[in-house]
Amino acid sequence: MSNVEEFPAAASRKLSEFEVLLSLAPSVLDAMPGAVYVCDHEGWLVRYNSEAAELWGRAPALDGKHDRFCGSYRLFLPDGAPLPHGDCPMAAAVSLGTSAHNAEVIIERPDGFRFPALVNIRALRDHQGNIQGAINCFQDISAHKAAEEEVRRKIVELEDFFENSAVGLHIVSGDGIIRRANKAELALLGYSADEYVGRHIAEFHADAPVIGDILQRLSCGEKLDRYPARLRAKDGSVKHVLITSNSRLQDGKFVSTRCFTTDVTDLYEAESARRESEERLAATYNAATIGIAEADAAGRLLRVNDALCKMLKRSREELLSMSFFDYTHESDRDEDGALYERQVRGDLDSYSFRKRSTTPDGQTIYLDVHSSSVRDQTGHFRYGVRVIQDVTAAKQMEDQIRASEQRMRDLLEALPAAVYTTDAEGRITFYNKAAVEMSGRLPQPGDMWCVTWRLYNTDGTPLPHDQCPMAIALKEDRPVRGAEAIAERPDGSRVPFTPYPTPLHDADGKLVGAINMLVDISERKQAESRQKLLIDELNHRVKNTLVTVQSLAGQTARHADNLEDFLHRFETRVLALSRAHDLLTKRHWKDTPLDGLAGEVLMPLVEGAASRVTIAGPSADLDPRTALSLTVVLNELATNAIKHGALSSNTGTLSLNWHLADETRSGRELLLDWQEQGGPRVEAPTRRGVGSRLMERCIERDLGGAIDLAYEPAGVSCRISIPLRGSTDG
Repeated sequence: MSNVEEFPAAASRKLSEFEVLLSLAPSVLDAMPGAVYVCDHEGWLVRYNSEAAELWGRAPALDGKHDRFCGSYRLFLPDGAPLPHGDCPMAAAVSLGTSAHNAEVIIERPDGFRFPALVNIRALRDHQGNIQGAINCFQDISAHKAAEEEVRRKIVELEDFFENSAVGLHIVSGDGIIRRANKAELALLGYSADEYVGRHIAEFHADAPVIGDILQRLSCGEKLDRYPARLRAKDGSVKHVLITSNSRLQDGKFVSTRCFTTDVTDLYEAESARRESEERLAATYNAATIGIAEADAAGRLLRVNDALCKMLKRSREELLSMSFFDYTHESDRDEDGALYERQVRGDLDSYSFRKRSTTPDGQTIYLDVHSSSVRDQTGHFRYGVRVIQDVTAAKQMEDQIRASEQRMRDLLEALPAAVYTTDAEGRITFYNKAAVEMSGRLPQPGDMWCVTWRLYNTDGTPLPHDQCPMAIALKEDRPVRGAEAIAERPDGSRVPFTPYPTPLHDADGKLVGAINMLVDISERKQAESRQKLLIDELNHRVKNTLVTVQSLAGQTARHADNLEDFLHRFETRVLALSRAHDLLTKRHWKDTPLDGLAGEVLMPLVEGAASRVTIAGPSADLDPRTALSLTVVLNELATNAIKHGALSSNTGTLSLNWHLADETRSGRELLLDWQEQGGPRVEAPTRRGVGSRLMERCIERDLGGAIDLAYEPAGVSCRISIPLRGSTDG
C-alpha cells in the first residue's frame, strides 16, 4: 500500500516522520484512504483515524498508556491460532524495525465478529535512524477473501464435474492428442490414465474413417450430437458409444475439443439380441410341437401354427375363420372368456387356464393354455399370444395318481400316530391330524424337516430342525431308528417322542422324499421320571431326616440333666418333627401352607390353652426344608411358653403373626412375630440354652434367615425373617 511511504513534509520542516504524524490534525488522518494508526517506540497507540476505529469496533483512549501495538480487541493468525499483541507485526516493527508488506491477520471486534485484514507496517525513524515508532495501514479484505473462496469453490465444482461425471469425458487437442480423461472414461475402456492420456485418440477407435470424420467436423467448428462410434477397450472388447462434442477455436484455429462418451454397448447388444430373438421366434413358431395362436381382442384367431391344427383336428383355414371360444367346451367358455377380457383391459398381464375342447369327431381333449398380451408403446392391446398344449394323457394319469394319493391320505389320516411326509429337499408335503395334535400347530407352507415348532435333544439342548432324525434320513438316504427327541408346542408344553423317518424312492431308486412317524412316549417317560424321582426323593428325605434327628439327639444330650430329662426333651422334639413329616406327606412333600403347619405344631402342645393362642397371617407356602426347620423352632418356643412363659398361667396369651415383604434381590421374605403376654414376669436367662442354639441353627444356618429372641418382662417375643423359596399368595 502506497500510503505508508515516506512523508515529504518531514524533510521540509526538519521534523521526523513520527513527529509529523503526531502534529497532524485528526481530520488529516481521517482523510487518508484506509485504516491507519501510529504507535510510539514502546508500541503504545498514539494516533489512529476513524476508519481504524470502525474496523476495530472500538475507539481506544490516547490519553494514557492503554493499548499497545494494536487497537484491535484480539488478533489471530490466518489459520485461526491466537496472535498475542506482543507478537504481532507492529511489535516487530517498533522493536526491530521490521516492515510488513501485505501480511494477513484476523481481527476480532469486542462483539466477537472476525474479519481478515491486510496490514502494511513500516518503522518510523528520526534523522539519526533511531526508531521513534511505526505506522500501520490496514484494510478489511473480507470481500476479497469471499471472492477467492467463490472462485475456489467453482474450480472444485468444475473439477468434480469433470472427474466424477457419470458419463465418459475427455479433452483432445487440435492435433488429436488426448490431454485429459475422467474416471468414467477410463473405467469404460479399462485403461489407466498413464495408458490413455498423451496418446492419439485414433489409437482407440476401431474404425479409422469414423475418427477421421469426427476430427474433420470438429476442426471446422461443427458440433457433434450422439455420433455413433466404436472404441477398443484394454481387454480387447469393442465398446459401442455415442459421442457428443464441440470445438474450442482460438483466432479461427481449432485448439481442442471436449467429448462426452456415452456407453451404449448394452443397448446395442440388446437390440442385436432382439433381432436374433425375433428370427428365432419365427422359426420356433413354425416348427413348434405345441400349439401357438394369435387372437384379436374379440378372440378371433389371426395366426395358428401346424401343431395347433393337428391338435384340434381342424385345417388352418377353418381355424382362421373361428374364435378360440368356438372350439372351447361350453362348460369352460365363460371362465376363459372372462380371463381373456381382463387381459385385454390390462387387468392381467397373462393367465394360465386348463380347459376342455371338443374336436370335430366328438372327442373331448384337455388343453393347458397360457395366454399373454402384445401391446403398443402406449399400452394399447394389439393381440394375444396363446400357447396351447394337449395334456389329455397327463390329465388321465393325474386323475389316477390323485385317486391313489387320496386312498393313501385316508389311510394315514386314520392312523393314531403322528405321520407326515416331505419331498427330497425336506419340505413338508403332507401331515395327518395326529401330527397337528402332537405338534400343537398347523405346519406352514415352506416348513422344513419336521412338523414340530421346536425340537430338543433328550438332555434338553436345542436340536436344530436341519439336524433332526428326518433331516439325517434325507441327507444320508437311510432310515433312522432308536432315536428320541422332545417336541415343544407353541404353548410351551413339551412332548417326548420316538421318530421313525424312512426315505422314499421312485421306480429308478431316486430319492423323492421321506415319511416319518412320531410316537408319543410321554407316558413312558413320565413313568420313568416318577420312578426315578421317587427313589431320589426317598434317598434325600431319609438322609435329611437322619441328619435332623442326629442333630436333635446331639443337642439334647449335651444339655440334658439326666437320662429321663434327655428322653422327655428328645421325644418332644422328635414328635414335633413327626407332625411336620405327617403334614408334608399329606401334601406329597410339596409346598406346605404356613397356617396349617403352625396349627399342627402348636395345638397338640397347648391343649387346653388353645383359646388363648392366636395364629394369623396371609397365605404363604413353605418348601419342605423350610417347613421342617420352622417346625423345630415353633416347637421350642411353644415348649418354653408352656413351661415358663405365658401359657404356664391361666391368664397368659400367645400370638403368632406373620406377613410378607419384598426383598431387593432374592424375592419375597417371610416375617414372623411370636409374642407372649399376661404370663409370669420374665427374666432373661443367665446362659443360652440348647433351645436357643437349636433355633439359631435352624433359622440362620439352615435357612439363611435371622432370629431375634427377646426376654421382655411382659413376655417373651421372637422375630424371625426367612427368605421364601416356595410359592406365596398374599
